[in-house]
Amino acid sequence: MKTLFVSDLDGTLLQPDAMLSRNTINLLNESVTEGKLFSIATARTPATVVPILKEVDLRLPAIVITGAAMFDLKTGHYSHIQRMREEVSRKLVDIYRDSHTSTYMFTLGDDDLINIYHLCGRLTPIQQLFYEQRINSPYKKFHLSDDGSDTLPPTFDNTILFYTMLPDAKARSAYEMVKHLEGVKAQYYHDIYGEEIGILEAFAAGATKANAVRRLAGQTGADRIVCFGDNVNDLPMMEVADVAVAVENALPEVKEAADIIIGPNTSDSVARFIADF
Repeated sequence: MKTLFVSDLDGTLLQPDAMLSRNTINLLNESVTEGKLFSIATARTPATVVPILKEVDLRLPAIVITGAAMFDLKTGHYSHIQRMREEVSRKLVDIYRDSHTSTYMFTLGDDDLINIYHLCGRLTPIQQLFYEQRINSPYKKFHLSDDGSDTLPPTFDNTILFYTMLPDAKARSAYEMVKHLEGVKAQYYHDIYGEEIGILEAFAAGATKANAVRRLAGQTGADRIVCFGDNVNDLPMMEVADVAVAVENALPEVKEAADIIIGPNTSDSVARFIADF
């Protein structure tokens, strides 16, 4: 039986400093050399995925942007891009503007470059930090105004994501406005910025980790899927896995949905599990 192992990054495979330990790198490379099928599924884009995984022999495409695309780290090319319909993208722009919801807007064309725009005022401190950490990436280009006025793409048919990081109540309110919009897959959760910052992501309806994991399993001929996660945005792929694995530090609802609970992300638990499987 061919098994495909797919792991989330933050809080699951990565250490608290958002890096891979040397032991995890070695264990993963040994597993891949043995012929085990391994990839990752993350909300991150290649701008941060590539440097994090630079020492891992990742031979399969990575699932990035929460399933909105796959990315081949060896060729630098995207595939299976899930773009929003133009009218859906425009509707979201109107909703965010009307509600004064400050957000980033991501587009991805055929040039393998993510272009990032911004709506509704100057960057918040968290958005500024996000920008500063990624401004020099060859995989992203920011289009920001000096005076806080909106920047918009020349066409709306390449939109892959609206990414919002705001105080929790504001982000939750925006989520309530977009979660039932036809053609949109919205998710709201807390991540590395803490409980006081809500993360709202709005994708095309078909852009999920679950769909991407199924697609990757089909490409590799895998007939068993093992997924690892810690947060609510990992639940969709864990639901389609034959074996759903939660790390010890996962949220309670993720542990409840898991078939197996292993050690915490600080103990190389995912890489050890794959090596011993």
